[in-house]
Amino acid sequence: MTQTALILGATGRLGRHAAEAFSNAGWAVRQFDRRKDDLMQAARGADVIVNGWNPPYSQWQASVPDLTRQVIAAAKDSGATVIIPGNVYVYGPDMPPVIGPGVAHLAEHPLGRIRRNLEDAYRDAGVPTIILRAGDFLDEAASGNWFDLVLAKPIAKGRLTYPGALDLPHAWAWLPDVAAAMVGLAKNRATLPRFADLAFPGYTLTGEELAAACGAALHRPVVAKRMNWLPIHLARPFWREAKHLLEMRYLWETPHQLDGTALDAVLPDRQRTPLTSVLARALQHQIDPDKTVTRRAVAV
Repeated sequence: MTQTALILGATGRLGRHAAEAFSNAGWAVRQFDRRKDDLMQAARGADVIVNGWNPPYSQWQASVPDLTRQVIAAAKDSGATVIIPGNVYVYGPDMPPVIGPGVAHLAEHPLGRIRRNLEDAYRDAGVPTIILRAGDFLDEAASGNWFDLVLAKPIAKGRLTYPGALDLPHAWAWLPDVAAAMVGLAKNRATLPRFADLAFPGYTLTGEELAAACGAALHRPVVAKRMNWLPIHLARPFWREAKHLLEMRYLWETPHQLDGTALDAVLPDRQRTPLTSVLARALQHQIDPDKTVTRRAVAV
């Protein structure tokens, strides 16, 4: 019997990969359109709801609680399992260097509190919920993430602009692999706790390691250079997102990686794309891989 996945935010960075992954796995996929669809109606008959809604930071406080209530109500009415892409915001600046299920959620900064409240709401509601927690996203198309908006912008000149200390590990996740893991967890949802919190390990890299890996993917030298945060400070009076980017700056100065032991126990054969292949695909829209970079271009 064909199972059905309702994808919220199906045109967004996670949603489009989730829609493709579930479809490729033989699921019937419903792509929700907030402009015309009714969520309660769309969720009826769905086996899982993938919550890919992710408004801009500046809209989180106003919109995330209401969106959460809507999804919980739809899940209760339909009996569907909700799958949520989690992040590391809930732990706060004092998070340990290795993160897995059971690590306390101690964030008190605004965005961290919103995410804590979101996860608590699902747990308290008692709806079947799977949180797949990952680091910063890597995507095969420009999708407005840190990597394509900031880090890789000067890659054609042989540079990687890095927002933090170059020698501290940072967690990354390839979106097609995250989506594939969501499909696997959906298939195994009957064996999971009613509220399952799983960490997606992805890739843990320092800024220097990421630059070297980009160089290997492009077959040319790439040097990491620290980003100047001053323009973001100066933009605060005029750009609503600036203060939130500054709020989350600690993630680039706090070493962290995700422990995938629990996920691997459920999905031992999950999709794991090699890092070089990931970066080649993530950088394909930034640079012509056959074009030579001059020595002057890679100077910092």
